[in-house]
Amino acid sequence: LVIPAQAGIQGPSTRHGSESRPPPPRHPAKAPRHPPKGAPFQPRKGAPFQPPKAPLVIPAPLLVIPAQAGIQGPRARRDSENSRSRVHEGPVDPEGKGAGQDRIPALSFIPMPRSVYIETYGCQMNVADTELMLGAMGKAGYVRVDVPDHADVLLVNTCAVRENAEQRVIGRLGELQRFKRTGGVLGVVGCMAQRLGPRLLDQVPRVDLVAGPDAYRNLPALVAQAAAGNRLSDTEFRAWEHYEDVPAVREPGPSAFVTVQRGCDYRCTFCIVPYTRGPERSRRLEDVVREVAGLAAAGTTEVTLLGQTVNSYHDGRHDFADLLRAVGAVDGIRRVRFTSPYPTDFTARVIEAMAEVPAVCEHVHLPVQSGSNAVLKRMLRRYTREQYLAVVERLRSAIPGITFSTDIIVGFPGETEAQFQDTLSLVEEAGFDDAYTFRYSAREGTPAVRLRDQVPESVAAERLERLIEVVRHQARRRNLARVGSRVEILVERPAKRGGMLLGRTRTNLLVLVDLPPSAVGEYHEVVLTGTTGSTFTGAVAGRCPSPQLAVLS
Repeated sequence: LVIPAQAGIQGPSTRHGSESRPPPPRHPAKAPRHPPKGAPFQPRKGAPFQPPKAPLVIPAPLLVIPAQAGIQGPRARRDSENSRSRVHEGPVDPEGKGAGQDRIPALSFIPMPRSVYIETYGCQMNVADTELMLGAMGKAGYVRVDVPDHADVLLVNTCAVRENAEQRVIGRLGELQRFKRTGGVLGVVGCMAQRLGPRLLDQVPRVDLVAGPDAYRNLPALVAQAAAGNRLSDTEFRAWEHYEDVPAVREPGPSAFVTVQRGCDYRCTFCIVPYTRGPERSRRLEDVVREVAGLAAAGTTEVTLLGQTVNSYHDGRHDFADLLRAVGAVDGIRRVRFTSPYPTDFTARVIEAMAEVPAVCEHVHLPVQSGSNAVLKRMLRRYTREQYLAVVERLRSAIPGITFSTDIIVGFPGETEAQFQDTLSLVEEAGFDDAYTFRYSAREGTPAVRLRDQVPESVAAERLERLIEVVRHQARRRNLARVGSRVEILVERPAKRGGMLLGRTRTNLLVLVDLPPSAVGEYHEVVLTGTTGSTFTGAVAGRCPSPQLAVLS
């Protein structure tokens, strides 16, 4: 901030002399205290202060506030061998009375906080990691901003699961470059950063730092080095890192993601995750419950437990069944979800806990990837088609009304038309309510890139279209059968169009309802009145009573 001297903001009065020299005597005001309007500046006798010839420069970022505004700064003292000056605290004394000296408006210098903007791509784990990064940066004094225009630090939290996700990020970095300020920092974090490491600094010259998922604690220090002109990368795996002392900064709302496990030990041949998030490790149950209890105390009523293979959770003493019972027993938590589980890690203990804990929702996202045993073997999935369907049946028998969604890849190397038909038939046999479908995307560093018989892009694209049609037809048929039923919804947020609110059932169905904005976070019973095939409309039937909470013995 540059303030010209002629703007009328004058520096402090200055006394010259030794420490022992008394101040000059005050004289009665024989002349006006202030010179006539337009008169040139005249220093007082005994204070040979000369107005600066150059403008007064205040280093940014500083906010200058007159002391009479009620915000007072610290005393400032500057000593030299033969001079002393002081900035006095306190309000102006309009009568000129005080402790033997004239009062002037003191200036208080308050550092303005630096700002950080984070753009997030990918899965729920990345969303949770962004919340951790905001917490780490917040502890260092940074404030979050929702647009990149004036941010001091620009970070892109990335996904590396598919090639097109990385290409989108590269394109977006080109756009964000124009918002980068002098002394600002543009950084790439997350899985893509971990996969590419320092190569990303060469690929995008204006990127200043690259940080993997285990480096978020170091972000403030990395940013400081980058702001000083050092381009750097931190992609070290830290098996001990769970960010227990880093407070996540979450979006306000009734639901929250809680990471319970990081990394993955199941090295599927198509998957980059073990190479970007490291080996599997689980948080202590006590730490997870403490975090959930804090969320509940702040008004959260629904939590989603996150892990790469979340139902393989084990902290050395407790398994995933223990975790479900403990989290479901937290006072104030009405719903518990989890993602993503691995099919063969649904032990009898886990299924029993799901059936017995009232807070655990009746929905499982259960990735299958393929319905062909031959393809599953090449993928290094640790189950067969028959074993997968047996898990589905066990869950349906234990939890009436449960719904399923899944992940499916088509066009995996060596996949034949007959093997693709096996996938289509499994979709119908499993009775999925929804599916996330993908064409195989080769990822550098994964074993699948070395497999022979790569499926042509045109064939994979055509198979994907057929799969999507089967999934949509099945979902629409199942959803039409639900119209007229009465369900509980948690109102999550305003819908994107139509002035409605969007709610979610325990079975993960989305319902549009006509309620005021104040209803976000409330539970309502609604009657499903119609469906588009994937989303429902609902009429409010009444407010739901509080459920009985599970108690962990």
